Amino acid sequence: MALWARQVSCWRCLLQTARAAEFPRRLGICSSTAQACRGFASLALLPSRNDVFPWRLQAYRHLSAGSCSPPDSAKDGSFSSPESNLPSPVKQEQAKAETLPDLNAKILYEDWDDIPSSSALEEISEEEAVQIIAEPLLPLRSSTLRDYVDHSETLAKLVDLGVDLSQVEKRQKAGQLLLTLDFEKDIRKILLFLKDVGVEDNQLGPFLTKNPYILAEDLEALETRVAYLKSKKFGKAEIAQMVSRAPYLLLFSVQRLDNRLGFFKNELGFSVKKTKDLVIRLPRLLTGKLEPVKENLQVCQIELGFQHNEIQQIVFKTPKILTASKKRLKQTFDYLHNIMGIPHHMLTRFPQVFNSKLLRIKERHMFLTFLGRAQYDPAQPSYISLDQLVSLPDEVFCTEIAKASIQDFEKFLKTL
Repeated sequence: MALWARQVSCWRCLLQTARAAEFPRRLGICSSTAQACRGFASLALLPSRNDVFPWRLQAYRHLSAGSCSPPDSAKDGSFSSPESNLPSPVKQEQAKAETLPDLNAKILYEDWDDIPSSSALEEISEEEAVQIIAEPLLPLRSSTLRDYVDHSETLAKLVDLGVDLSQVEKRQKAGQLLLTLDFEKDIRKILLFLKDVGVEDNQLGPFLTKNPYILAEDLEALETRVAYLKSKKFGKAEIAQMVSRAPYLLLFSVQRLDNRLGFFKNELGFSVKKTKDLVIRLPRLLTGKLEPVKENLQVCQIELGFQHNEIQQIVFKTPKILTASKKRLKQTFDYLHNIMGIPHHMLTRFPQVFNSKLLRIKERHMFLTFLGRAQYDPAQPSYISLDQLVSLPDEVFCTEIAKASIQDFEKFLKTL
């Protein structure tokens, strides 16, 4: 038992010496896991205990009792390292290891020692604290998109396009929508589509400000709606004009667009061409509510007393009358018809007068009445048309229609 213990001690010394010689060469190439595996591989190549006992005893005889001192051969200059007494498989493994690049383990250890230890609780100086730049935290909730612009590439690029985020965030859930979109994946294809439809580059920003919801629309659905308009004989320039002036137009499905066109054609008794011309000049007729349109048609017929053919002429010349305020429409008609004495057929010839401000009509009519020139009957001399009454600038109106100076007109206005 004592002999076996001494053999184990000797073998431990031999292996430690071998590993000390191998360590500097293996350190630069092998990881700690690889080193452990190679050590186990070397031990696996050793013979069994019964086979190795004779040469263990021989190796032990070359060592001094209880130590790892060099054998007698070192005295004559032919020192044999402990590795020379190992079996040939171990020598082959060591020979392979010697071909690896050699690194200085001492230098590595010194480099590791130079790395200062860091801790979250370590105190720093005031100078170091001042140099720390902390990025502002992204707010979890905010009432404005301005807080997210610096953190969102999508919002930053939309601002560069000219989108007014202060107006977008006023629209229901529009701000939340923009924060969920990726510019390259979701927005770029919509921008290219709008440019292909005919929206100018400098109009993309204002367009998206009015209708940011189009960014969430399916591209194929948008292309289908444009194809429908083309099938109804709308030209490319006409479609571009309609989309630019009515940004919500392409949010309507094909069926809804078809129903709107059918409504105006049937309700007004227009031909297909006149219906198309009507919506080209006022495309928001296709996107707005139909209730105000129906009410205004009833007002014109029942309260204002226009005939159906007269309403057709008024609407075709002045489509805005369909969306005008009913109160304003009745007040203007009352002054023109009951105060100025303009008959229905004259109002039908010049329906643009309904788009003018009532105050402008009153001021000019009262000035002409003061000068004795308020003549609106085309059969009488010094006839003044309704178009001349409301459309000319003040200076031209005074010099050519009222035959007075602008100063006289301004003085008269002060007396009102």
